[in-house]
Amino acid sequence: MYQALVRNTRLLALRGVAAVAFGVIALAWPNLTFAALLALFGAFALLEGALTLGAGLTLAAHRSTDWVPYLLGGLAGIAVGAVTFLYPGITALTLVYLIAFWAIVAGVFEFAAAIELAGELQRDWALGLAGVLSVAFGILVALDPRSGALSVIWLIGLYAILAGLTRLVLAYRLNKGESQLRSAFQPSAGRS
Repeated sequence: MYQALVRNTRLLALRGVAAVAFGVIALAWPNLTFAALLALFGAFALLEGALTLGAGLTLAAHRSTDWVPYLLGGLAGIAVGAVTFLYPGITALTLVYLIAFWAIVAGVFEFAAAIELAGELQRDWALGLAGVLSVAFGILVALDPRSGALSVIWLIGLYAILAGLTRLVLAYRLNKGESQLRSAFQPSAGRS
């Protein structure tokens, strides 16, 4: 599983960058119209879903047994993004529930992937933390969906930045770990 995840480091880093960018935009312009937020969220969900699906397909192609959480999480992201674009006339309350549902599903699958990695990765907490943050965010939004569009935008922005940063930390650690492994197994120039 570790080697398969290392192969997906770039996708993980792209997911982190996309999440941080979405969060920064949501926080920088909280007074965006709801239609603009809807389009921004739809694009983010599609991109996140496509990257997660790509990671799952890469794992499946390498005959890893741990591809299911990525595949299902990616399909959920793509479905939520598609629904967001295909039915833009849905009410604000429905969108809030849709966002909450997607965050919970994505978080559960990320947490499941973190459990699969337990012990295979030094400081493997980052992926699990991203999953826990996603689930907590989804539950908070679902419990109080009428808290106002501005507070939901702030909550979405903060969640996206935190989840994105945890993914970037994990991608960095995976990349650093791969570099250390390569240097440990390469013959030294000075050895006979």
